[in-house]
Formats: sequence, structure tokens, C-alpha cells
Amino acid sequence: MVKFSFTIKDPEGLKTESAGQLVKEAIKCTGRVTIRKGEKSGDAKLIFHVLTLSIKAGQEVEILVEGEKEQEEAAALETFIREHIV
Repeated sequence: MVKFSFTIKDPEGLKTESAGQLVKEAIKCTGRVTIRKGEKSGDAKLIFHVLTLSIKAGQEVEILVEGEKEQEEAAALETFIREHIV
């Protein structure tokens, strides 16, 4: 398992459009991708799970990637998030 974290900087938090972009990118991963905020977590490949976390500005989010290609998929996902989401 590979994990990384990031902080949402947008004053409006993780908006629906950004959450959708995150889900589309997570779907490209062959392994399991989990998104976690505090004690709550969900499948990052499902928009409902991501939006249910109600991620606000300044909150830290953790992504966990599990699978055969977890290293490279986590790196690609992290790069995408840092360039397009936060």
C-alpha cells in the first residue's frame, strides 16, 4: 500500500467538479484507491463516496493506493492532484 496526503486550498473546499476530476483519474488505476478524511473514508473511484466526505478548505486528505502497480499509480495520482486539485 502506498499513501500520500494533501491539503485542500480552495476556499470552497473540494467542489463537485474537482471531485469528478479526482474520480476520473482514480478510475484509471488498476488497484484499489481509498480517500480518507479523518476517521471517514471511501472508494475514490465513486463520486458519491468522495462527496460524502464533505472536504472543506484547509482539511488534510489522504489517498491510499493498493495493487500490483501501486507505486506508479500513486505517483501519477499524486501528480494529477497537486497540478489540478489543490
